[in-house]
Formats: sequence, structure tokens, C-alpha cells
Amino acid sequence: MKTSFILNKSQTDYAIKSDSLYPLPAGFYLKQFVLLILSAMLFIWLSRSESIDMALTRMWFDPLTHTFPWKDNYWLDVVNHRLLKQIVIGVGIVLLLAGVIRRQPRWVLVALLMGIGPLVVGVLKATSAHSCPWDLIEFGGKAVSYPLLGVTPANSGPGRCFPGGHASSGFSALALFFLFYPRQPRLAWALWWTAMVIGMLMGFGQIMRGAHFLSHNLWAAWWVWLTQCMTFGCVTHLLKKRKTL
Repeated sequence: MKTSFILNKSQTDYAIKSDSLYPLPAGFYLKQFVLLILSAMLFIWLSRSESIDMALTRMWFDPLTHTFPWKDNYWLDVVNHRLLKQIVIGVGIVLLLAGVIRRQPRWVLVALLMGIGPLVVGVLKATSAHSCPWDLIEFGGKAVSYPLLGVTPANSGPGRCFPGGHASSGFSALALFFLFYPRQPRLAWALWWTAMVIGMLMGFGQIMRGAHFLSHNLWAAWWVWLTQCMTFGCVTHLLKKRKTL
């Protein structure tokens, strides 16, 4: 029994090391599914309540001038809103080109994952009737706010503000998790948390400018990670199934 166990472990390790597009176990996706469901329930409550969103945004709103003083701040607009986004996109492009040149399919897939997550968020944002804080009546605008899954009012404003598109660029780096897991799980999770921090910082900069609510950024992270998990799982499963035919 002991010899059999050792042999099986050796074969598993060899399979992981020799397959650049290794499939992850079903248990991993089950855990992610449960966590995504639980976090979705929390985010739905947060979005429907709106109390935390409103309270946090009011901290950066000047009721005397009816404006967001940090809206045109250089560091928030140029550095946080533009430069950081361009850096993340640049990392994805470099990884994609390196993967093609060195014929590393996992690098290519991870680079594509970095683009797929924000793309999904962008589509959802473009079709959303929820307006940004600076467009709402509460913050000097003319649009009416309404809770997530609520009835859309006639004067909901320009919309196109949910989930947070800018934060999704930072969260796209969550894909780097798949570059190292399960060979280097500690590094993979460290990169995952780093991407979460970057995404939240980029999103918080938008909160300060009046461009998004906290829930907008949280949902951006949710959709990016869901999309990346599903895409990586489907691609690796199909490749594994093709090899067994």
C-alpha cells in the first residue's frame, strides 16, 4: 500500500510538471463556487441596502459646492485612473507575447484571462442602467439611484456605471494565480491577494472621485474571478478530454 501511494504521488507530480496547461482538481472549483455564492449574497445585500455605499461616498462629497473635490485630482485621474491601468494592460501584453514566442500555452491563456475578465465587466457596465455617484441627485446630479435588482426608474440617468470598469483592470491580475498554482501555491495566492489590493486601491480612487460606489468595485472583482475560473476550467478540461481521445 505504501509503495502504491508513493508511485501514485510521483505520477501526479510528473503530470503537473510535464503539462503546461494542467487541469485543476474539481475540489478547487467547488470551493471557489461556494465562496462566490456566499460573496454574491453579501454583495447583493450591500448593493440593495446602499447605506454603506452612500456613507462612504459622502465622505468625499462637498455639500457646499455640490461637487467631488477630488474628481480632477492629478494623482487620482492621471496616475490611478490611467497609468496603473496601462501598466496592468502592459503586463498582460508582455505575457502574451512571451508566451507566443516561447510557445508557452499557459502563459498565453493567463494573458487572455487578464483581458477576458475586464471585457465581461465592460459589457455589463455598458448595458447597465445604474448611474455613477456624480450623476445622482444626492451628489449634485439629476439621476435617481435605485437598488440592485430593483425596478429601473424613468430618470435613472445616463447609466453605464455598474460594475466598476476601472477596478476590473486591477482585478484582472488575479489571473496570475493560474500561472503558478499548484506548482507554487504560496506564490500563487500571494499574487492573488496582491491583485485584490491593487484592484481595490484603483477602485477606491474612483470612489474618491465620485465615479463609483464600493459595491461597484466588489462586483467587478466577483465577475472577473468568476470569468477567469470558468474560462481556465473549461479550456483545461477540454484539452485534457482531447488528449484522452
